[in-house]
Formats: sequence, C-alpha cells, structure tokens
Amino acid sequence: MLNTQSASDLYARVQQFHAEQMQALDSGEFDAYADTFTEDGEFRHSPGRPAAHTRAGIAKELKEFHRERFAGESVQRRHWFNMLNVQEQADGTIHATFYVLAILSRPGERVPEIAPSCLVRDVLVIENGRLLTRSRRVDHDHLPPS
Repeated sequence: MLNTQSASDLYARVQQFHAEQMQALDSGEFDAYADTFTEDGEFRHSPGRPAAHTRAGIAKELKEFHRERFAGESVQRRHWFNMLNVQEQADGTIHATFYVLAILSRPGERVPEIAPSCLVRDVLVIENGRLLTRSRRVDHDHLPPS
C-alpha cells in the first residue's frame, strides 16, 4: 500500500505521462506515441479494428487509421483525459482507468465534434525508471465493449 505522498506522486507522474503521450498523438507523431508503450505493448483503440501489438505495429496502425479516417481532411484532434483513477497492483503494475473525450476540430467550423466519448483502461509499468504503457484498451461509450 502506498503512503499518501507516494500515491500523490504516482498520480501526478501518470498524469504527466498521459499529457506527453497524448500531445505526441494529437501532433501526429505516431512513432513517438508508440515509443510510450513497452516493446510488446498492446493498443486496442477502435471498435471493429484488431488490437495493435509492438511499438512498430502501434505506429503502423495509427498511420493507417488516420489515413483512412481523415483522408484529405484538415482536422485537429485533441484527447481530453479526466476522472483518472490510479491503482498500484501487487505485481508492480499500475492500473489507470479514466474517461476520454476525443475532440475533432475542422477549419471554418466553430463547434468541434466530440468523436468519441470513451472509457480507457491502461496497464502501466516502470522499465529502467521510465513509465510505459503495457496495454491500453479503449471502449467507446456508444458501442458495447470490444
């Protein structure tokens, strides 16, 4: 069991990690985003798409997804994380569960689109002092869990 200071430090560390991770994703830096996963990491992000595995596989999946989903469009995506719950496990992993709103903005449109609202479950690990995602599962609110 973590003491209050350790729990607060871990919570802040996870928040900072997520901020850096998602700024890479929202900037289209898919290789940098994939590097925030363990080498054998798993990323399940959209209904109907299989989970991506390994850093190379995650980067490839994100490039394909964005090319297919936003072909020819000028868009900006922002991922807003909130209601973060961080729990250290007996095996040393860290489980982080949180809500996400993916916000999509297009030039000339005043009102951004929420696309989608999700529940995310991460398993995080510390390797060589670095926080990394071992697995991320994203369940969209409007669809049954994948």
